[in-house]
Amino acid sequence: MSGEGRFLHAVRGDAIAVPPIWMMRQAGRYHRAYQALRAKHSFETLCRDADLSAEVAMGPIEDFDFDAAILFSDLLFPLEALGFGLSYANGPPALDGSLDDERIRRFRSPDDALARLAFQRDAIRATRARLATEKALIGFVGGPWTLFVYAVEGTHGGLLARAKASPGLYRAFADRMVPLLVENIRLQFQGGADIVMVFDTAAGELGAAAFASETASDLDALAAAFPGRLGYYAKGADEGHFAALAGVWAGIGVDMRWPLANTLAAPRPRRFLQGNFDPEALRAATPDFSAALERFLADLRPLSPETRRGWVCGLGHGVLPGTPEAHVRRFVSAVREAFA
Repeated sequence: MSGEGRFLHAVRGDAIAVPPIWMMRQAGRYHRAYQALRAKHSFETLCRDADLSAEVAMGPIEDFDFDAAILFSDLLFPLEALGFGLSYANGPPALDGSLDDERIRRFRSPDDALARLAFQRDAIRATRARLATEKALIGFVGGPWTLFVYAVEGTHGGLLARAKASPGLYRAFADRMVPLLVENIRLQFQGGADIVMVFDTAAGELGAAAFASETASDLDALAAAFPGRLGYYAKGADEGHFAALAGVWAGIGVDMRWPLANTLAAPRPRRFLQGNFDPEALRAATPDFSAALERFLADLRPLSPETRRGWVCGLGHGVLPGTPEAHVRRFVSAVREAFA
């Protein structure tokens, strides 16, 4: 594990004056360093080549001084490892068909599938070698429901009617995917990740009751394999979703709908809480961005370090394409100035 910088202190639950800052998708299309690499290499090459993946991950650390780097990869690779064809050639990722029982029967063996994910361990190892010891390193996987939704629907958008109407298919899929995700996470820890996030983009589209009955136990199986070392994020999740999760999680991320100051001040489990400035406000015109940032900080400044224990400052989702780099830089400096 790396040195104890702000991020790991927050994850551990220490009261610290200045919160760590990390943004989902902080290495991505808004960033000129990424754009320069993408002009020379395909997206898949940037993910699969360990040195290039590390270079992408390090770009925002070097430019904006975030407190944590995150593996540069894609959450759909476990689908490919099990047997889906996966292409990034024409924009959004595309699978070579939809999930059904026959495809599940043709899934690769666990050992064969895991071998096809070893590049993520290598990418983390290469990133860790370049990262200062006080900076943390985050790995990630997709949540089983989110991977199922993409395998069935080919997207995370829309009403997800086919996925929601297929609980038996989900169970057969999860019984194969969850063990692979456990070993995928283990690979990432072997590479040097400090924590691993489970990004469950589509799980907030499930009602809290369906979330609790259909997928929470699969998520808890991931967390139970690595107690206190996994974080969870699902856009649109509410108290009912998070209440269904066991207490072995290291922390959760909340989206921009949550009243963050109230959530920090209320009694809560001793785990980190990541969030939750609106990414649309981050890419808004400069006067609107500045006003939104001041409102965000005004709610949080009165809270003591003890009340803010475990807070990881960031966004309520990922950095959006077209976000001005100057706004990202100003966000980081303003947060640090507000709590210095």
